[in-house]
Amino acid sequence: MRTTPLNSPTSRLRWHRVASAVTATAALLLTGLTTAAHAQAADPSTAKVTWTRSCALPRHQGEMACNALRVTGGRTAFQQQHGISAKAADASSPSGYGPSDLRSAYGLTSAAASNGSGRTIAIVDAYDDPNAESDLAAYRSHYGLPACTTANGCFKKVSQTGSTTALPAPDSGWAGEISLDLDMASAVCPNCHITLVEAKSASMANLGTAVNEAVALGAKYVSNSYGGGESSSDASYDSAYFNHPGVAITVSAGDAGYGAEYPAASKYVTAVGGTRLSTSSTPRGWTESVWRTSSTEGTGSGCSAYDTKPTWQTDTGCTKRMIADVSAVADPATGVSVYDTYGADGQGWATYGGTSASAPIIASVYALAGTPSTGSYPAKFPYAQTTALNDVTSGSNGSCTTSYFCTARTGYDGPTGLGTPEGLGAFTG
Repeated sequence: MRTTPLNSPTSRLRWHRVASAVTATAALLLTGLTTAAHAQAADPSTAKVTWTRSCALPRHQGEMACNALRVTGGRTAFQQQHGISAKAADASSPSGYGPSDLRSAYGLTSAAASNGSGRTIAIVDAYDDPNAESDLAAYRSHYGLPACTTANGCFKKVSQTGSTTALPAPDSGWAGEISLDLDMASAVCPNCHITLVEAKSASMANLGTAVNEAVALGAKYVSNSYGGGESSSDASYDSAYFNHPGVAITVSAGDAGYGAEYPAASKYVTAVGGTRLSTSSTPRGWTESVWRTSSTEGTGSGCSAYDTKPTWQTDTGCTKRMIADVSAVADPATGVSVYDTYGADGQGWATYGGTSASAPIIASVYALAGTPSTGSYPAKFPYAQTTALNDVTSGSNGSCTTSYFCTARTGYDGPTGLGTPEGLGAFTG
């Protein structure tokens, strides 16, 4: 079982950003120390929300970390909205947004009720969650969603080789990530089937093998809520694991603020950034801005150092692959409810954030929208239908020399891409 590293600015620096931070980060990981981060002080209603990373940070190049952040205290936006006084860490009841909130925010209420039957969303994560199916059942039962079990054919859990019995070793942190992913797929596409593919470790090679297995099993929508530093190996990873025409593959943009990471930088995937989602008096009823807590905590974005720019990206400031494409809620202070009971940190209900929440949400929107056309790259779809998105125009995730790499604006920007879903129009093709 993995320990949770110190959640300090030093420990959160990525391999490709500051090389000298590698040694410091590794030392912190070995200590097994834990702290929590604080939500944006600019919003007093959620200023006391605290959280911690679910998974260990990468120890070496080629290793990935999940992008799930578990709330440990304070009151979330959901609790503020509903006048709930209990602390968000109270595991007895939900303290984050549920299915009806997410569908309302993204114009999916009607589609979620009628679409998705016969479609399979694959969730790719590392290690095993022994309680995945029972925790999923608890989440779906609480929110009145149809049962999704092995027995009724809706749920399937396999290893990266497709085995249903020879599963990886369990890991408490990744189990929280798995619960988050399964619950978000359920919230957005309750009629979809779900296949959980568990890699035997958090290496890109094993996670990539799991992606290939998900596609081989027939999934047309594959969610990946992990990332790590870019490297010169990324082009080979692209061709080996992510070049699957006709399959919508989503990847989290990262949680360490401004800076590119892989596999979000792959030209074959939909890179998903993160927002802060709040209710408002607008006709939509919701408002969003770039998720940022500090210079080292917030949605990832940026210009890849290695990956080729896909033909459908037309921004002119970055000659290579730009992150992100689209976005969805990720701020833990405006986070989502998750049910998880495995390990010391799995006590029942919890609120989670991070771009680990936004990646499965977007994968599920693709699933609601229908099977991608043969030979297509679904990452391209939003670029052809930008009016079917909520343009996020405020906030930033750090400092950068080219403004739109880290600052929201009208139209395309790095932190939120083209925007967030407003129905299904931007995810069909």
